[in-house]
Amino acid sequence: MKAKNFDKKFDEGKNVSKYLDMSKAKRPDQEQKRVNVDFPLWMIHSLDKEAKRLGVPRQSIIKVWVAERLEQYSHN
Repeated sequence: MKAKNFDKKFDEGKNVSKYLDMSKAKRPDQEQKRVNVDFPLWMIHSLDKEAKRLGVPRQSIIKVWVAERLEQYSHN
């Protein structure tokens, strides 16, 4: 399919997913890389307490809080 036809279908709100190879799709800047961070026990306990309160894993709390802080600094 030519890009012009694809764009037309997309602009008309039609489902174009059957024309895409999702096995090769990537989200920019969303690639994962594992890092190790050592925290004092009091931080771990506080993180676990907040994670339990919210019903999410500890890692989710850390990711959200770090992302929030980085976003704050990127706007300055």
